[in-house]
Amino acid sequence: MRLIIVSGRSGSGKSTALDALEDNGFYCIDNLPAGLLPSLNELALMHTELLHPLVAVSIDARNLPSHLQRFPDLLAEVRARHIRCDVIYLDADDDTLLKRFSETRRRHPLTSDTRSLAEAIRDERVLLSPIVDLADLTIDTTNLNLYQLRDTLKLRLLDQPEPGTAFLFESFGFKRGMPVDADVVFDVRCLPNPYWKPDLRGFSGLDQPVAEYLAAQPDVEEMYQDLLAYLSKWLPRFAASNRAYVTVAIGCTGGHHRSVYLANRLGETLKPILKNVQIRHRDLP
Repeated sequence: MRLIIVSGRSGSGKSTALDALEDNGFYCIDNLPAGLLPSLNELALMHTELLHPLVAVSIDARNLPSHLQRFPDLLAEVRARHIRCDVIYLDADDDTLLKRFSETRRRHPLTSDTRSLAEAIRDERVLLSPIVDLADLTIDTTNLNLYQLRDTLKLRLLDQPEPGTAFLFESFGFKRGMPVDADVVFDVRCLPNPYWKPDLRGFSGLDQPVAEYLAAQPDVEEMYQDLLAYLSKWLPRFAASNRAYVTVAIGCTGGHHRSVYLANRLGETLKPILKNVQIRHRDLP
């Protein structure tokens, strides 16, 4: 059995995540009482015809606070039964969550006559802290639309060629903010920028003209070799510590040229060593 536990604050995209998992063959349960987690294997076998079912459940602030406090023990009990289990936590910044609720008719589950929406969003973070601390993968949905979130979930959860730590090499532009879910971040804005070459500006770091230009720059090659040496040594140690997901983020100004080139080159070079390597370019169109 493979189990994915989806959690996160209200408005962060949990329903979209469950829909995406259901489309990919998972039996999905929304708002599962956390106390039922240890018996979920037997329940899944009763409701599916598969000997090794794929199950995804949502556990969030609609649970009893006492059940959420027990989540670490409940999760440990599930894993003691040798069930492959991933805990995924979705979140967004407070302003984004406020905006999402203001644009819908949905009521936040923690609001009341004495608790405003802003207070409910703040309190929910505290209520879910036992799950946050144990999340294998955290996804910031602040700047993701529905389709981008579905693509991200598919990339991180479903496109793993074999078991083990899944390493994501992600390029990004600092002008759109640094990825909050990154584990390791490198700033490559000190390198020569193809943007200032009019004949290269319209290309990306995936295109041959930009790649050839950057490969010919001594500083770029020196940066690449230094990063490769560091990552070759330390990423296998992340894997040895039983981390399920590791994100290496490489940023330049706009996220179109230097970071794309280096993220792509490093990811492709390290694939034979790390096995589960995924590459994503956050800010490319």
